[in-house]
Amino acid sequence: MKLRIWQVDAFASKPLEGNPAAIVPLDAWIADDLMQRIAGENNLAETAFFVKTAEGRYDLRWFTPNTEVDLCGHATLASAWVLFNRIDTALTQARFMTRSGELVVTQGSNGNVMSLPSNIVTPYSGEAAARIGAALGVAPPRELHSGTYLMAVWDDAATVRAIAGPGGIEPVLKELGFWGLIATAPGDAGYDCVSRFFAPAKSVPEDPVTGSAHCAVTPFWAKRLGKKTLKARQVSPRGGDLLCTDDGARTILQGDCALYLTGEIEV
Repeated sequence: MKLRIWQVDAFASKPLEGNPAAIVPLDAWIADDLMQRIAGENNLAETAFFVKTAEGRYDLRWFTPNTEVDLCGHATLASAWVLFNRIDTALTQARFMTRSGELVVTQGSNGNVMSLPSNIVTPYSGEAAARIGAALGVAPPRELHSGTYLMAVWDDAATVRAIAGPGGIEPVLKELGFWGLIATAPGDAGYDCVSRFFAPAKSVPEDPVTGSAHCAVTPFWAKRLGKKTLKARQVSPRGGDLLCTDDGARTILQGDCALYLTGEIEV
């Protein structure tokens, strides 16, 4: 079997920045275990597979190197880029049916625009701040909030930037009942907020730019800052820029994509 594959750097204006995703369009679904093995072979944070169901409509699934996930923003943005620029260049809007409902991506003049379900966090009542700070090698966060992921909030961007990596956070998260951690703070250098995202239990020690995390980051900082639209920076070693809009039940993310690789899989 031969399958087409594109590797696209999402939330990036040029290759080798942002968050890479492998995109594999299918004529019909292949076995789940084969998709998982392909994702493991690609060894990227996400491999996306989609099947066309109608004009402009697709079923979409995402796999990390070791598991299927419910939501992935950057691979959705990258999937739409492949459709708009390589598969169906007349298309201006793609509608994806996913585990998280319908996700819509529309072509924009300054990057594609993607609508995702918001993830409203609430204060976390557990006493874990000191352990989280120690695991990441920085001072304890000022606040903890919970949603799909655990969110740790610091007072300054420099502390979030100073995190060397996931360190010993995986066992701490497991004990607390989470598999992903958002580290965030007010922004610097012209940004409204900064963040990083760690999910070592999913074979993603640090995700370079995380769309799903900004479904929590955006409404949180929009309320704190009294702004509807935010300029956000994920300050991972690769880094990436996102324009984020709080639209109540939905979070609107806008960002560029850059093609890195075009190829063919033989399995």
